[in-house]
Amino acid sequence: MSDEELAKDLGPLAALTIGIGTMIGAGIFVLPGTAVARAGPLAAATFVLGGVIALFTALSASELGTAMPKSGGAYFYINHALGPLFGSISGWANWLGLAFASAFYMYGLGEYVNSFVGLSALEVGPVVLQAAQLIGLVGALVFIAVNYFGAKETGGLQIVIVTLLMAILAIFTVIGLANADLESLTPIAPPGATGEVLPVTAVVFVSYLGFVQITSVAEEIKDPGRNLPRAVIGSVLIVTAVYALFLVVLLAAVPTDLVANNETAVVDAARLLFGQYSLFGFDFGAVGWALLLFGGLLATASSANASILSSSRINFAMGREKIVTPSLNEIHPRFGTPYKSIAITGALILLFLLVGNLELLATAGSVLHLIVYGLLNLALIVMREADPAGYDPDFEVPLYPVVPIVGAVTSFALIAYIEPLVIGLSAGLVGFAALWYFVYARTRVESPGVLAGWVLDRSEDLPDSAVSVTTSVQPGGDDYRVMVPLSNPATEKHLITLASAIASRRNGTVVAVNVANVPDQTTLSAARDRGAHDAARDLLERAQADAETFGVDVETHVVLSHRTFEEVFDAARTYGADLVVMGWGEDSHGAPGRAESAIDELAHSLPADFLVVRDRGFDPSRILVPTAGGPDSDLSAAIARTLAAEFDAEVTLLHVADDADDGRAFLSEWAGEHGLPDAELRVETGDVERHIERAAEDATLLIIGATETGFLSRLFRGSLVLGVLEDVDCSVLLAEKKHDRGMIDRLVGSGRRTKTPPETAGGESPAAALETDEE
Repeated sequence: MSDEELAKDLGPLAALTIGIGTMIGAGIFVLPGTAVARAGPLAAATFVLGGVIALFTALSASELGTAMPKSGGAYFYINHALGPLFGSISGWANWLGLAFASAFYMYGLGEYVNSFVGLSALEVGPVVLQAAQLIGLVGALVFIAVNYFGAKETGGLQIVIVTLLMAILAIFTVIGLANADLESLTPIAPPGATGEVLPVTAVVFVSYLGFVQITSVAEEIKDPGRNLPRAVIGSVLIVTAVYALFLVVLLAAVPTDLVANNETAVVDAARLLFGQYSLFGFDFGAVGWALLLFGGLLATASSANASILSSSRINFAMGREKIVTPSLNEIHPRFGTPYKSIAITGALILLFLLVGNLELLATAGSVLHLIVYGLLNLALIVMREADPAGYDPDFEVPLYPVVPIVGAVTSFALIAYIEPLVIGLSAGLVGFAALWYFVYARTRVESPGVLAGWVLDRSEDLPDSAVSVTTSVQPGGDDYRVMVPLSNPATEKHLITLASAIASRRNGTVVAVNVANVPDQTTLSAARDRGAHDAARDLLERAQADAETFGVDVETHVVLSHRTFEEVFDAARTYGADLVVMGWGEDSHGAPGRAESAIDELAHSLPADFLVVRDRGFDPSRILVPTAGGPDSDLSAAIARTLAAEFDAEVTLLHVADDADDGRAFLSEWAGEHGLPDAELRVETGDVERHIERAAEDATLLIIGATETGFLSRLFRGSLVLGVLEDVDCSVLLAEKKHDRGMIDRLVGSGRRTKTPPETAGGESPAAALETDEE
């Protein structure tokens, strides 16, 4: 069962309660004591300020959510817009941030339960577990199980919890208003309180983690285009109003000393306030205490429940995008939930409960989410500016770009007010996420993200450093990319056919690039204004149509440059090419007249495998592959094998040896090792060039691997004089594998990959070099 089979069972009320249920929990029942101790009556302002900061991100999340209602929410939007490196950072931060927050909520649940049962700490050897931790562990197991059994049950439970919770808070607020004394709120800003507003806001921001989590279950919300913005924005507005009113009433109705540094302050306040009322001699203080104790249990439980639901979906989405193993995508055949993701998330929550304390868990959850919220706002800006195909949100952020800019700045800025230890821990987790991408995910992820495409499409306009950074973090997943530099309409079809055939067998992508030559006296911007792109687009459109007949994905790019040949190598790096298929002929790609040193440096630091085509008509029905072994003949064999499979071609292998018997043994073994056991084997002795020319009389395509001195450097310097390449009637493919020069070689080397043997340096036929070097 695939992830697309997640049932859309969450209605608008259930979606709203996911947000409210997550936010209304510990923020109102656990953190007021900490906030009041540091900021006094300004504690109410810190919660309101947190809500305002959250609202900017809520607006951005609503637009992205209606455009892309996918599991994973903020992670998915950041990954899609900013690319998989930031996707890894946001995914891990969001996932671990919610796990930290869930552990915090369960710890708070333990505090409330323990205020009723009065358990003592448990010592297990050198480890001491507080009663709240033990109770939180039990509660976490319960809610992990609830989520395991499905979103429908979770959504229904969330509605019940939030409805009861809001009713309890309303009763407390009414009693508090009846006993409020506004004079007790003065001074509003006690000495030192003003400077604590932002630090306290950073601490209590964990209370605002719920609204974006609604987008994490967007695939399970009915009519997300309408219901998702209402739930996201509505949950922030409702919770902010509840926080402000509740805290003002709490501080106006009971002494500040009762609230400060009291993790169960609202329970004690309820006992005091309700105790002023009695009926038939019965004191209602116990009723108030029990009612708010029950409310605290509901609040912390609802927060944990909603967070576990959302965090498992983020983990699930990361598996879908291959940031983590795709095996996490497996859906339970009965319950329709990503049960593996839920199990892993649950294990993390239990671990954090065992090793963390209340404040550490809260602030770690806050800072990780502030990172995600900042990136989410940047993702919206990228989507708006790039305007990719299919981006059509039902809800649009007002006052763009002010809203996402303010949202990003305030989110990142608030991190500075969190404890340095927690910032360091979070920075370590961000570093781990980045390292995870480069070590594990980069070779598996396929999509580069909208930002990368936007940058690469404007590579000639943007600073080289921006393009270089973008290409350096590009994914190198399963998408095999075959780049075709195009300049001549007469050879376009044959080059694209060859590239498409190779890409088709590898389930890859053809990247057609027109490197348009601009005279040195004309600026690139002036050439662009004169419509240089338009002429190139005509050629690329034909190339795209030809490639699509093979059923492969096609990308097209136009690059304006003063240095067309050199630009081919830059484009290969820029667009992440695995193989470059380029034409070879008179004035191809502006090669003649270039400095030999530049050609040497480029041709001896190949960013991809290269196939250089001398086009005399593309007919792969009878392929000839001369070989004497070596890495470049490996590429020749791979190309021959691909074309044989695609076009049902006949392949002949040719080896020219000093001894016929040794030659047959070599060639038979080589054919088997290179997946060509059915190829015709032809062994000759004598002159290499003469035998290649003779064998090519029956061939329609000749594929030759480079010598150790390389084909490209000699080809484009005009020193490749292998006569057979000009004398044969069929098309010729010169194959040269990717290779990088080391730093020492770059500093002191001559440009050659290896020292040329003395016998081939003095003008002897390169045909002889082909045999000698490859052996």
